[in-house]
Amino acid sequence: MSMRLARSIAVVGTCALWAACAKGDNKTDSTATSDSASKAAGAPPAASTPAPAALNDANIAALLDEANAGDSAHGNLASTKGTNAQVKDFGRMMMRDHHSLRKQGQDLAKKLNLTPAPPANDTLPTAAQKMGDSLTAQPKGAAWDKAYMDNEVAVHQSVLSLLQTAQGAAQDTSLKALITKAIPNIQAHLTKAQDIQGKLGNATPAAGGGAADTTKKGKKG
Repeated sequence: MSMRLARSIAVVGTCALWAACAKGDNKTDSTATSDSASKAAGAPPAASTPAPAALNDANIAALLDEANAGDSAHGNLASTKGTNAQVKDFGRMMMRDHHSLRKQGQDLAKKLNLTPAPPANDTLPTAAQKMGDSLTAQPKGAAWDKAYMDNEVAVHQSVLSLLQTAQGAAQDTSLKALITKAIPNIQAHLTKAQDIQGKLGNATPAAGGGAADTTKKGKKG
């Protein structure tokens, strides 16, 4: 479940990168192989698969708003359901930072008179809701902390890829500047999430069968 949100963002955020790679060195060889096979069978050459449509500014505004909304909501859950002190602190940071990023995006959209419009293949809100439902239903404990942090690492990796793609696709210079400003913040979130994830992964079972808190100050509560 923790990977669904990341996959939904990656569908849009990395498809352009994948399409660009697909047009690289293998294009000539694959085309020649396809043509040879078609000629041998007496059929016309197979048509190449069209590349995904490029993101426009309205798509970018919608996707960034959805990503910020989802991570802020999940951070709110972590601030109350997290049992590891670092997980709780990270959740509070996600609430604060992604709320701020979302507001900046919304303010810019209003200034530009830009109406956010998600791309046709956008499943991010549905996936974010499912992840939120899963985190809400799961009881507190070490397993909850790990599920949340695993998801945060995957999500921030995908959002970083999305931002890099959007940075090149954005037409408005103000939107491009906002994305450029956001990238270091998301990278910092990812680095912090990976650090916490690594500590949770190295936790050893406590005497009572639970997972020991690897932070010096954090206690379960």
